[in-house]
Amino acid sequence: MNERDETKAFREQCRRQMDRPIESRMKYGFCYVYRPVLDDAGVRVFDTMKEYREWCAKNLPAYLGFQPATDETGSESYTSVSKKSR
Repeated sequence: MNERDETKAFREQCRRQMDRPIESRMKYGFCYVYRPVLDDAGVRVFDTMKEYREWCAKNLPAYLGFQPATDETGSESYTSVSKKSR
């Protein structure tokens, strides 16, 4: 299937979805995925964003994506946008 056919099929799927009742779209449009550590406590409060980011790096599994990004040199950075791309 080429890109044009994929785009056409995607648009047809979107049109079919819009024909469904809103209740059905809401029911099947979201899926809950358990996130270890994050979902285990009701609330966490941090005084600064730095504290929050440090807590994430220390406590959350890497596959959740809350780890600091690394820059071109391999050192940790809390922004995923490099200075070159700004």
